[in-house]
Amino acid sequence: MGAVSTSHAPGAGRYAPSPSGELHIGNLRTAVLAWLFARTTGRRFLLRVDDLDRVRPGAAERQLDDLAAIGIDWDGPVVHQSERLPAYAAAIAELITAGHTYECFCTRREIQQAATAPHGPMGAYPGTCRHLSAAQRAVRRAEGRPAALRLRAEVTDYEIIDQLHGRYRGAVDDLVLRRGDGIPAYNLTVVVDDAAGGIDQVVRGDDLLPSTPRQAYLAELLGHAAPTYAHVPLVLNQEGKRLAKRDGAVSLSDQRALGNTPEGVLSAIADSLGYSARTTAELREVFDPTHIPGKPWILEPIGLFRPEGCP
Repeated sequence: MGAVSTSHAPGAGRYAPSPSGELHIGNLRTAVLAWLFARTTGRRFLLRVDDLDRVRPGAAERQLDDLAAIGIDWDGPVVHQSERLPAYAAAIAELITAGHTYECFCTRREIQQAATAPHGPMGAYPGTCRHLSAAQRAVRRAEGRPAALRLRAEVTDYEIIDQLHGRYRGAVDDLVLRRGDGIPAYNLTVVVDDAAGGIDQVVRGDDLLPSTPRQAYLAELLGHAAPTYAHVPLVLNQEGKRLAKRDGAVSLSDQRALGNTPEGVLSAIADSLGYSARTTAELREVFDPTHIPGKPWILEPIGLFRPEGCP
């Protein structure tokens, strides 16, 4: 499979991996769910490579190959964030002109200490540099401190509606828009890219739910309608933690080395969702988003995906 051409349908879903390494079973399961949500609601399905940070040579190509191998197709060309820097600069300029930004000179250590302080929501930046005077900013520049650019948020929380979690209200802080090294930050780029791609449905892991109100608020400031959301349960190891290479055969290439096939991996993913299917086409015919398991899928050790015919 791969890129396909379809008639333009209103709205789109998407999957946007970071090319920092191989996709593991959890990534593939989330991609399958994002594809299913889009295809069963008449939406286009787009792929975007979030390659502004932690890029491993060749990883993006392998990720796309793995997605195609398990039966995921997509519409139009793959978008690479590294090719969209002018769009992020334009959005930042718009926010600066509207008075929604300020420079932040905090070091990484200072930010970590501030984020764990008892006077604000856990992980929220408390606005240390928000009220610096021009003279104070000049002093920090003279000290050689690089300036990140932060959002001057006018709310402390924001509510979204998630298809699986219902109404969810989360903290909104003065999030970073552009890092001190000049690279646009994820919370900005995802909002800009989703709007530019006509993406009105976002399906992703539920570990990202806490950051979603920030993105929805930023979308509002930029004049974009927030997409509908569905934050799906993750795949965890036996200890209830994120998957890692030490957890065994967690990637498609690992499974192939054991003699399993992409169809076998897709079948195991379907089984974890409560379905019996060997292809995405079969899964699409029976998929019901209201029946998604509410708990994480705990991945068994290496022997879970046994090739057909093995005991």
